[in-house]
Amino acid sequence: MSNTERKNWALVLGASSGFGGAAALELARAGYSIFGVHLDRKSTMPNVERLVGDIEAAGQTAVFFNVNAADAEKRDEVLAEMRSRTEAGTTGTVKVLLHSLAFGTLKRFIADAPGDEINAAQMAMTLDVMANSLVYWTQGVVRSGLMHSGGRIYALTSAGSHRVWPFYGPVSAAKAALEAEIRQLSVELIAQGITANALQAGVTDTPALRKIPGNDVMIARVTETHPGGRLTTPEDVARAIVDLSRPGTSWMTGNTIRIDGGEDLVG
Repeated sequence: MSNTERKNWALVLGASSGFGGAAALELARAGYSIFGVHLDRKSTMPNVERLVGDIEAAGQTAVFFNVNAADAEKRDEVLAEMRSRTEAGTTGTVKVLLHSLAFGTLKRFIADAPGDEINAAQMAMTLDVMANSLVYWTQGVVRSGLMHSGGRIYALTSAGSHRVWPFYGPVSAAKAALEAEIRQLSVELIAQGITANALQAGVTDTPALRKIPGNDVMIARVTETHPGGRLTTPEDVARAIVDLSRPGTSWMTGNTIRIDGGEDLVG
């Protein structure tokens, strides 16, 4: 890239697998370079390295940060590096911010033994990572001049925001909060030409789903009842993100958009 050539960047929080990984690759194929934030151990780093290679094979730049996205100090370090690489927007700008963080505590609110119940620290962590971090990253990107008019903000939610599944209570609370935060951001940012929408994916066989107790029952139920005859895939959501990021959606904001093939309507 020459000093004057501009790049469009996407910032993907939770970039190494599942929805975030698929979106990062699809966005790269659509012409975006990728800032990826993820938290991986040594054993899963080969997956990250493959994704970076695929992004670069698509002709785009991949800059990945293996940090805790909910850590304020690490967030500031990542934003500083982003500003350095884009010269605060003079040679590039963040056009898409995708929040796809899936890390929380899966426990009942009420259990026979106190140790089996969610506690205050676990609840606060789940809400901070899976919901409130969206606000803090958006503040940082906008304040830094990294996102301007035409920017798109997306947050991954699920039917769990309004349905009850065993052990999903803390994450359900986070998803409901995430949708509320999207609505608030959409109103506060529309004057700057930035939109914010939540994307409600259907049941998708991802590493995050596999951590939910009873996920096999969820998969079987959807497989049997889905009007389209299959589960949602990460690629379904990734392709929708690319299409929703085109200029014609600049007045479409504050929504929770189902990308589930009709699953939530019949389930």
